[in-house]
Amino acid sequence: MQDWFSNHPVITYVLILACILYIFNAVFRVQRLPILKEVLVHIIMMIGAFVLFVLQIDKLPIIQCMSVAIIMMLMLRGRQLYDKLRNKNGKTEANTETGQP
Repeated sequence: MQDWFSNHPVITYVLILACILYIFNAVFRVQRLPILKEVLVHIIMMIGAFVLFVLQIDKLPIIQCMSVAIIMMLMLRGRQLYDKLRNKNGKTEANTETGQP
């Protein structure tokens, strides 16, 4: 797999940048920034993606590690949705048993 990423540098860079953007938006973003700060943050992330791209080409498993992080984040999001649905259904069942609307 490392050889394939080394042979396709554009796809590798785009994958790394997409992973960085997803992780930033899912974990670190609290609110929208003003447009100039938003552009500056994205430019810095592009530079960071290039550094990680160089490390990926140098045979470090950057994409694989970020993929594991994204999978864990998706599992957490799924668990949160499951708990939310379970609590919502639990409240409606408890209300019907007690006769409350």
